[in-house]
Amino acid sequence: MSVRARLHATLPALMSSPQAGPPELAGLPGRRTLVQRSDEEIAAQPLDDAFAALPAAEVRFPAPWPRDRGTWEVAPDTSLAVFAGVHAVRAVEPSGATRWEVRHGCWHGACREMHASYEEYAEDRGHRYPDGGSVGFSADGALVWAHVRGPLPEGELSPDTVDEWLVIDAVSGRVLARGNAEAAAAGSEHLPHPTDPRRMGLGIGEGQDGAPLRLGSWDGERLDVTYVEGDLCLMSVSPSGERLMTVSHDQDALSVRDFRGLLLEGLEWDAESVLPRHPDAPSADEDDEDEALACWDWAGGFVDETTLVVSTVECDDEWGEVRHWLLDTTGTHGLRQIAYPSPPSGQPTALGNGAWATASESGDALHVWVADSR
Repeated sequence: MSVRARLHATLPALMSSPQAGPPELAGLPGRRTLVQRSDEEIAAQPLDDAFAALPAAEVRFPAPWPRDRGTWEVAPDTSLAVFAGVHAVRAVEPSGATRWEVRHGCWHGACREMHASYEEYAEDRGHRYPDGGSVGFSADGALVWAHVRGPLPEGELSPDTVDEWLVIDAVSGRVLARGNAEAAAAGSEHLPHPTDPRRMGLGIGEGQDGAPLRLGSWDGERLDVTYVEGDLCLMSVSPSGERLMTVSHDQDALSVRDFRGLLLEGLEWDAESVLPRHPDAPSADEDDEDEALACWDWAGGFVDETTLVVSTVECDDEWGEVRHWLLDTTGTHGLRQIAYPSPPSGQPTALGNGAWATASESGDALHVWVADSR
């Protein structure tokens, strides 16, 4: 059974530079922004509810270091960009002025220096491929959550702490709270609770070693961290904020959980059990050296409160056309393959308002899709 995808909007990239990364959709429904990063700057274009560009609203933020030296996030109101670098988290205004900076330990594993600037290690070969953290704005933009390598200049959180999780005032840059992430990350990503600015999800990647999931709550004085059991990649938060979509580190299980990280009854799907074999893959009884393994991508999320968009690009790519799916968590429709007007490119991004996005084949645009109910 399949469901047809109807093209809702096409968003051209904001930059044509070969150094620029792909365009992305950031923010929550009602405050969407098309963003793109090059080595020199971030471009941010606010969008209306129909994904049309708001006139004369594009903002550019000069970048303090190249895009392969960290991650970044733009505030919901596009007034500020925060860069998570190798040695510091820096907030930059559209003018290029630094609003604030929080220095931390170096993300290059062999380095124990507390760098004062990017220029100190810019040409050092050992710092060319560092690990890294991430930042995320709360839903109201008042807080910046930052996953950093410790320690901070004021000292260690504890002797056994490697990575720290910070809550920062977005206006002043004051560190309001510090917590032990209990991880040694290669990378990470923040996903905010869409209705409660005090809560945040943090998915951490440790390469082959695992994928710790952390859920944070800030009450104005104290940071409480939930250390979710298992190795789970956090993919999405539902529009209500009460559900999480996760994919296991080995990609065999997709699940829906509450915001405490607890599995919701009946909402876990084993890839081998539910995914149909790719039509061009060898049949199970064929004597073929290449086994057609089923796996979920580390991608997708909530199209609405009860529907997920997911994909199997990684295991499909070897056999031919890649597949995207809509998964109805109520059980009414089950798992349905998405039928596009032409084969999709890459993995889908859930938008939470009944839509999802895919990149154009050339990477110069984003396509926004909805399920065709006709």
